Amino acid sequence: MSNLSVQNLTKTFSSATGHLEILNGVGLEMSKGDSVCVTGPSGCGKSTLLYILGLLDSPTSGSYELLGENMCGLSKDRQADIRNQEIGFIFQEHHLLPQCTVLENVLIPTIPASLDPQDKKERAEKLLGKVGLHERLNHRPGQLSGGERQRVAVCRSLINAPALLLADEPTGSLDPSTADGVGDLLLELASEQDTMLLCVTHSIELANRFSRRLDLQNGTLVDVSNS
Repeated sequence: MSNLSVQNLTKTFSSATGHLEILNGVGLEMSKGDSVCVTGPSGCGKSTLLYILGLLDSPTSGSYELLGENMCGLSKDRQADIRNQEIGFIFQEHHLLPQCTVLENVLIPTIPASLDPQDKKERAEKLLGKVGLHERLNHRPGQLSGGERQRVAVCRSLINAPALLLADEPTGSLDPSTADGVGDLLLELASEQDTMLLCVTHSIELANRFSRRLDLQNGTLVDVSNS
């Protein structure tokens, strides 16, 4: 049984020259533990798809279910709850708060949750330890390397144990060797937490680390895993 189900998803934008169709009948099924990479040229709609799945944008038509709940037409409050509790985000730029420490940045998504503060702190410290940052808890982002900042962002995305983890070019701003490490780490931690991981990237090196690869062609996902 799928934990994420997308059927006939479309997204159309209005422009000065008429309607621009970005997504055209996208279908996608994922279950817990699945890791899927989406590739495609710039402007093909990869990020648009990610934002729709992350409830940051709405489709023009089609259906989207997450954990058995219809995501289309939800109230803004319900969308906010799901984004916080069930969806994690990693972007190309880490978006860490410069005035907060590493530990505080990781704990930010837990603020709305009614969890014991000590439990949240212990979970954050454990995640940061897994990525080799146990000695950096009280450092601020400006004191970290680019790879270290992105590792903090990975931990922040996983702090609430989301069902769905969305990564938008997570290694795009890193040098090749650092990108390799962050890519491996992302897959490893998602697997440990039995999280559905959906990553969009231009990087063929990162895409090749995924067992399942889809290419967004003419607004539709095409399975190219074995090509």
